Amino acid sequence: MSGQQHEVTFRFLAQPTDVNFGGKVHGGMVMKWIDQAGYACAVGWSGAYCVTVAVSGIQFVKPILIGDVVSVRAKLIHTGTSSMQMAVDVLARDLRSGEERLATSCVMVFVALDRPDGKPTAVPPWTPRDDNERRLQEQARQLLEVSKSMAQFVDTRGAGSD
Repeated sequence: MSGQQHEVTFRFLAQPTDVNFGGKVHGGMVMKWIDQAGYACAVGWSGAYCVTVAVSGIQFVKPILIGDVVSVRAKLIHTGTSSMQMAVDVLARDLRSGEERLATSCVMVFVALDRPDGKPTAVPPWTPRDDNERRLQEQARQLLEVSKSMAQFVDTRGAGSD
């Protein structure tokens, strides 16, 4: 049912297979978790197959260690005609001390498609319910404007055109 689920949280333990040689969860694994939670939230809102279009402003703030309880929270902050922006926070909690810290954050853009190899399809509009959600939506709009202005610098012709 579309237009209902605007927030998703995944929780799990950071595993030994998730870490790099320094003993910390590597950024690629964290980015995978972010994409999975963002996708689940986008599908939950749109009720359609979705694709990741952009990840902006990713910040690796604090490390995630083996045994930390990881929470990946994706929250819808803006909708366009077929696009959705999600604020994603990754939190890590030390089981021994109970201390929770922000590990990573970013904003993602997804587009809903009418089928996996199809065309963009409309998503239900999202309306902020409080001042905090209105602030997040305004920040999402500002980020969209920055992204649009940067699009002129992206070479879509492909690699090897040096």
